[in-house]
This record gives sequence, structure tokens and C-alpha cells, in this order.
Amino acid sequence: MIRFASRRVIISGVSVLRCLEQTTRAPNYTSQTRLLFNSQASSVLTPSRPASTDRLLSIRTVSWPATRLCHGDSQGTSCRGTPKEGFSLRALIQAPKPALYLGFSGLIPFVSAPLLMAVTQSFYPELAYAQVVYGASIVSFLGGARWGFAIPAGSPAPPDWMNLANSVVPSLLAWLALLCRDNIAEGALVVIMGLGLSLHYDLTLLPGYPAWFKAMRTVLTLVATFSGVATLIIKKCCAEKKIREIQS
Repeated sequence: MIRFASRRVIISGVSVLRCLEQTTRAPNYTSQTRLLFNSQASSVLTPSRPASTDRLLSIRTVSWPATRLCHGDSQGTSCRGTPKEGFSLRALIQAPKPALYLGFSGLIPFVSAPLLMAVTQSFYPELAYAQVVYGASIVSFLGGARWGFAIPAGSPAPPDWMNLANSVVPSLLAWLALLCRDNIAEGALVVIMGLGLSLHYDLTLLPGYPAWFKAMRTVLTLVATFSGVATLIIKKCCAEKKIREIQS
């Protein structure tokens, strides 16, 4: 039903679409009445809460705090909104020459021990334990490198509990490896576990390192790990000899 009161249209019991159809078909309505009716119908369709079109169509930007972006999120950003470096072995060619030369020269103690035992076809406990000690020092160095990276102001890895606590774990594993003097196999396994855990921290869990360092760390860790596995294989397959007995 449609009725007029003081030049205002009141709609009751009839849907808005049907009122519009009746308005367009009614011959007695003037253009002024139709405009008035359309304005009243539009006011019925719009919500009672006043809101401008610009406010309805505007998109609010969400600002996330820096702490929500730390420790490797799925959006490819690291701590404090800095873009995370992608991992690729091709980035190894971008490494500075001092870091590249010193890093690969650090593999000499790892490789020389199993290589010498493989050539002589003998297992030397002193040489194997020297390899374990060197591996433990490298594991402890990797933890200290993360600690030193988080300390400077403006570092992508802030000195929070996550970064600093994980930096201490490799040092604890290195200490446990040094305690295994009477059982070199266990010490070698602890060193291998420390190398793998440090690489996992640097690649996936903790942000901040450049791509060339991640590539170099991956290659160095794999070579050091395989050298430790080779020492364990030689211990099981070859006869044990002591260097002191050979010298005497």
C-alpha cells in the first residue's frame, strides 16, 4: 500500500521493488513526485547509520608490529620488516674473497684426519680426537657468531631470548663433545649434531645472514659432516693403532 502524507511517501506492506514498478507505471504521478519517491526509496535502502561512500569504500591499511615479523615469517620478511635473503648456492660467487678463502681453508683439519687414516688404513684415536676437538671449537664459534651478529644496534636479528639462547646451544654441545674423550664415536656424533643444528638456525629459524654466507655455510657444514662420518666408518672398518706406539 502507498499513501501520501504532507508530501512525503510512506511505504508499508509493499516491497521497495514493487513500489518502484508501480511508480514508473502510474500515469498520474508527476516527475516531481517520482523524484521524491525515488529519494525516499533510496533512503529506505540505505542503512540507518550515516556513512559516506568514501568511508564505505576506503580500505584500511594494517600495520603489524615488528615483533610479529621476527624469526622468519611466511611473507618473506625478516625482523624489523627487512626483506629476507633468498637461499641459493649460486650466491657463493658473491662472497668476499677473505671469507671464502678462510672458510674453505678451515676444512683442512676436518678433511686431513680421515684422509690420512684412509691412506694408512688404520684408525688413530689421537687423530680422531683432535678432529673432534677442532669440530667442537667450530661449533662454539658458530654460536658466538650469532651472538655477535645480534648485539650491534640496528641488527636484523634483535638480541632477544630467541636469538641469544639459540646462540648458546652450540657452545653447550661443543662442551659435551669435549667430555667424550674416552668414546670418540659419541664425541663425533655430538659435533655432527651441533653442526647440523647451527645450520638449521642460520637457514630457517634465525634471520639476518646474507645469501652468500648461507650458501657458504651449507657447503662447509656438509663437508665437515661427511668428514666426521668418514672417521666413524674408518673406526669401525680399520684396525686401531696409536701414534705413540708407532713412534716408539
